[in-house]
Amino acid sequence: VQLQASGGGLVQAGGSLRLSCVASRRIYSSTVMAWFRQAPGKERECVSRFRWSTGATWSADSVKGRFTMSRDTYNTVLLQMNSLKPEDTAVYYCAAGVQWSGDRSDYFSWGQGTQVTVSS
Repeated sequence: VQLQASGGGLVQAGGSLRLSCVASRRIYSSTVMAWFRQAPGKERECVSRFRWSTGATWSADSVKGRFTMSRDTYNTVLLQMNSLKPEDTAVYYCAAGVQWSGDRSDYFSWGQGTQVTVSS
């Protein structure tokens, strides 16, 4: 499956952005969708994931209560990001896999990334 991420941009601290990830086909029920981010000089980290079959979600402690991942359509997931902080600045990637995992190696499809920049 091919993934297309969009919605990034420049926002002031405290603002909001909504990222979208569109798959090239219907997302199967066995799929786990995830959002990762990578800041300059840092490892790529999982910030949120969503189990397609149940709607179960997980968020990293650093974004809990501020970021919400949800299903939009049969092939689209969203990441609503509120109360953004400068430390949220990174390239954000959506990914698809089948493991309930935060390990990037467990994901077999990746979007191209979308830049999020939060100014102080």
